Amino acid sequence: MRPTTILLTCGIAAGLLVPALILTDGATRPGYSLLHHGASQLGTGQRGWLQTVNFVIGGLLLLAFATGLRRMLCRAPQPGREAIWGPILLTAAGLALAVAGIVPTDPALGYPPDRPEVITAAGRVHGLAGLVLFATLAAAPFVLARPLRGSNQGWVTYSRWSGALVIAFAIAAGVAFRLDVQGALRPAPAGLLEHAALLVGFAWIIAAGLRLRSPNTVVQG
Repeated sequence: MRPTTILLTCGIAAGLLVPALILTDGATRPGYSLLHHGASQLGTGQRGWLQTVNFVIGGLLLLAFATGLRRMLCRAPQPGREAIWGPILLTAAGLALAVAGIVPTDPALGYPPDRPEVITAAGRVHGLAGLVLFATLAAAPFVLARPLRGSNQGWVTYSRWSGALVIAFAIAAGVAFRLDVQGALRPAPAGLLEHAALLVGFAWIIAAGLRLRSPNTVVQG
């Protein structure tokens, strides 16, 4: 297998690993609700180490994928700005995911149940990393819609819808979280909305990896 193919496969692996482990762990973690609690809260409480490992490995896989993407885009006859910005966005996503794993979030919405809900510097760093992750997962599909389209205009539509849905779900999750914290809506579906944003974003990464690995795909500048 060629090095570039291996790097692109890392993106597919990240797209499968991160959401699958979040959903599996979340569905079986005592006191945790996939509907109510955010993915980052799995990095605290029982088995918190599991999501730390998940986010760090997922981040490293995304960094490898960004390198493979860069190689593919630079092969285009006339590489455009997407050849620079696409890999930069996915590199930022990988770094943000790794930081979110290393720096845990603060307890919130009653999870973990035995921890007081306080705001710490570590929690702020984690929140910033999460913001970068969702922003880059939303931007990458828009930036890479055209270079990876080949002769398939459906790819452009799919990519743009993916980016838009990540934005919509992430914003809705933030609003739901605030409403829950303020007591205006309890329990709010913040977790469900955040997980949806992650699923859409990582599903697009899987699709992009498969598309780049296909011998029939012609990368355009």
